[in-house]
Amino acid sequence: MKLALRMDLPRASHRIGHFFHAAAQAPWRAQRQWIGGLLLVALGFAMVASLYLDITSQAGIAGRQIQEITNQVAVVELANADLTSRLAEISSADSMERRAALLGYQPIDSGKLEYVLVPGYQPPSPEILLATKTLKPSAASMPPEYSESLISWLGRHLNGLGGMGLGATR
Repeated sequence: MKLALRMDLPRASHRIGHFFHAAAQAPWRAQRQWIGGLLLVALGFAMVASLYLDITSQAGIAGRQIQEITNQVAVVELANADLTSRLAEISSADSMERRAALLGYQPIDSGKLEYVLVPGYQPPSPEILLATKTLKPSAASMPPEYSESLISWLGRHLNGLGGMGLGATR
């Protein structure tokens, strides 16, 4: 192994010498490599900066959209509250009595009511009641495992072991 390294040393020193000789003949090559490296680093920084600016602008736009949607939700909630209060005002008893009086309705005494019986008329029954089955209440059934006490369970299991003893396995 050491022999192989000693044999390659002259070749390696020749290559290093050739590199320095080539650099000495054309110094612009080394300058070009330095400039290329610096340009590559500058390009990397520019790409990272543009990515940062893009993400930051997208986050700003999304934040602004969230603010606008929040404002719209607040406006709709206010309109909904206004409509709810108007509905409560319109459907109040005093308001309904006033409108009924304007339309010509008058309160009636129970003695003035007349009921008209129509022969053969069947009042409609709700379909939901017809669709359900009549349920018959039954006694609650619970498995015996859930109604057994701890003492009776322990006694049953100890009697089931028989002559095997407590330390025996089945």
